[in-house]
Amino acid sequence: MTGLTDREAEVVAALDEQALVDHLAAMVRVPSVTGSADESELQHRSAGEYAGWGLEVDSWRLDLDALRADPRFPGSEAGRDEAHGMVATTGPGTPALILQGHVDVVPSGDLAKWGADPFGAAVRGPGRGTLHGRGACDMKAGVAANAAVVRTLVSQQVRLERPLAVHTVVSEEDGGLGAFATLLRGHTGAACVITEPTSGRLFTANAGALTFRIEVDGRAAHAATRLEGYSALDAFLPVYAALQVLEKERHRVVDPLFDAHQLPYGISVGIVAMGDWASSVPDRLTADGRLGVVLGEDLDDARAALERAVADATGRDPWLRDHPPRVTWTGGQFASGRLRDDDPLIEEMASAAEDTHGVRPAPAAAPYGSDLRLFLGIGGIPTLQFGPGAAQDAHSPRERVDLGQTLDVARSLLVLAMRRCGAS
Repeated sequence: MTGLTDREAEVVAALDEQALVDHLAAMVRVPSVTGSADESELQHRSAGEYAGWGLEVDSWRLDLDALRADPRFPGSEAGRDEAHGMVATTGPGTPALILQGHVDVVPSGDLAKWGADPFGAAVRGPGRGTLHGRGACDMKAGVAANAAVVRTLVSQQVRLERPLAVHTVVSEEDGGLGAFATLLRGHTGAACVITEPTSGRLFTANAGALTFRIEVDGRAAHAATRLEGYSALDAFLPVYAALQVLEKERHRVVDPLFDAHQLPYGISVGIVAMGDWASSVPDRLTADGRLGVVLGEDLDDARAALERAVADATGRDPWLRDHPPRVTWTGGQFASGRLRDDDPLIEEMASAAEDTHGVRPAPAAAPYGSDLRLFLGIGGIPTLQFGPGAAQDAHSPRERVDLGQTLDVARSLLVLAMRRCGAS
């Protein structure tokens, strides 16, 4: 920590490691799957924690109908009857820095693949170890790091000349409803760091992601007389092949920020549903998937590219010409987003990390959509991502986060907050 002032080093050294780990484990043990009541439970818990640390807390119930009616609504996939926002600030005025994170997680999937309780928050391995469980990486470790920053500033009686804000949001996994609602409520700031998992790098850009549905018709028949019908699966295969070709075409030119990613604009079919009886030829197939959006690409252009690919496949196939597939756009609609390469936040975050633990993180881009594009686009707030964990571990039965890296991130954010907000 040779790059720190004496006061910065003193405050950083006071960060309570065990309190951070305990806080992270407690959050992982709440199965806050997006759209569930536990999503709201964690929001209420966060509001109470920050109020207990003496921050001004805005905790509110989202007006879901009004948000969905807004033409800028970012889409959603999970059903929800209620949702809550939470913003905590250290004082009045425009925050010099926002630390943001989401509390919702994706479903755990096949429990047999885990080998342990996905919400058990077990710590394993040498050294500080890794904490395992759904949401540990994406992104409760980042949320815990944000809380550790505030806890440390309060315990060390650090006074800030300009406010620090912490946002915890819901519904990031299915579109960004929580961040959208928070920005529309009027919460803003001079800069924002979202503590999504970045593997120790600074993510200054995100590819986007659009959720699509393709419906393909077949003709039902008894399986014993299969040739009297036409399987919807057979009808879908040319469409699926066209999506694979489209994916290759969209990677002919890739921004250098994605140097660590082979497939930043991937196209994936995540759900396929068809048939209702094993001895019947299926007469309909529905495929739900995700289209990666190129940096800077207009969303209408991205949609049109997929629709053209499906139309071209239709024109080449005799069955599809008479039974054209239907494409609709459902669920999350993530635009891409990019922070200006010369924005001072990049240097400030990189210097804080380097001065704290000796490693200077390099700018990079994430191949997934996030709330970054909302902060940049709707909020006009310079935003980057810097957080613990590797995206490769997210959404999988091996989800985990390195606790040493989590502590490094928390200390780096602590230094950034002291510098940006004017600590005394």
